[in-house]
Formats: sequence, structure tokens, C-alpha cells
Amino acid sequence: MSTTLFEKLGGKIGISKIVDDTVDNHMNNPAINARFLPLKSEPEKLAVIKKHTIDFFSMGSGGPAHYSGKDMETAHRGMNISPGEYVHTVDDIFAALNKNGIDDSAKKEVLFILWSLKGMIIAK
Repeated sequence: MSTTLFEKLGGKIGISKIVDDTVDNHMNNPAINARFLPLKSEPEKLAVIKKHTIDFFSMGSGGPAHYSGKDMETAHRGMNISPGEYVHTVDDIFAALNKNGIDDSAKKEVLFILWSLKGMIIAK
């Protein structure tokens, strides 16, 4: 029986840690932090974004979750995210994966998911 990506990422607890670390990385990344720093003054909104992100990746990685957020195009519409910003976002996610000891096979699966979402997020 094969292990799901959800399990490889540490289940909901592990994914929650990865999301928290990723958001911290985004807030400290000068290439993209202008999009994230305003959320520090809106903790309720940040909590909703984190919950949706945790649910999205839990469900998409084979875990028991229900994602009730917007689809990727709708969620990112009007943000006009550049390809460079997207790469910085991916880099921040990978830094969080590394911090949490995620192995290379799981990181490859995450990269596949992130790259499959790229067209739904960039320049929307």
C-alpha cells in the first residue's frame, strides 16, 4: 500500500506547520512581501487564508478535508501575479518543506501540483 502525499507531508498537523512557515517566509521575502504584510493587520483574514490553504493542500494531497474556498483563478483574479512572483512563492514553499524535513519524493509531488496550478494563478 502506497503512502499518500498527505501522509508524507505529516497529515493536517504537518501541512499546517508548512503553511505557517510558508506564510512567514512570504512575509520576509522582499520580492513578494508587499502582498502579504498587510495581512498582519487583518489576522481574521489571514486565518481564513491559512485555513483555505491547509484544506486545499490536504484535500489535493489525498487527505480527509473539504475545501470550501474559491477556485484558483477566482481567488487570484485581479492580483496580476507575475511569473517571477510565482517562482518566489514556490521557493518559499520549498524552504518551508525543507524546514519541516520533507523528503525529495514528496517535494517532487508538491512541485508537480504547484506547476499544474501556475496557469490558474499567473497574470489573472
